[in-house]
Amino acid sequence: MESNLPEGCVAKFEDPDTLHSFRLVVSPPEGYWSGGVFVFSINVPEEYNIAPPTVRCETKLWHPNISEEGEICLSLLRQNSIDGLGWAPTRRLKDVVWGLSSLFMDLLNFDDPLNIEAAEHYQRDKESFRRKVREYIDKYTKR
Repeated sequence: MESNLPEGCVAKFEDPDTLHSFRLVVSPPEGYWSGGVFVFSINVPEEYNIAPPTVRCETKLWHPNISEEGEICLSLLRQNSIDGLGWAPTRRLKDVVWGLSSLFMDLLNFDDPLNIEAAEHYQRDKESFRRKVREYIDKYTKR
């Protein structure tokens, strides 16, 4: 799986006999969150691939599409997505991994954010937003 991962991503299986539960570590190589290390827990349900995996961000961060409690706004993680890009049986775990990685690069959504305060902060003052992102990285991420 490692060779199919985006740059800056590593999959970690705590129990090699349990492949339905793993962590994805994302270390964005560029952008606002570069230098941070963000951990996501991914659990694949028995109903996969009819049902999407459940994903939670274990690292507190300042992001318009990830709440400070770890909830994630990513269409493909929802079975019934308004934009039509939600989960479908044709989706794979690699789509989830690439989607999570893209949240730190090109999939930022400031128009339909989960963390409205972060999105408004970005719109109001990009430099102040960048500083707050750095503060969260310094305080909450492991290097």
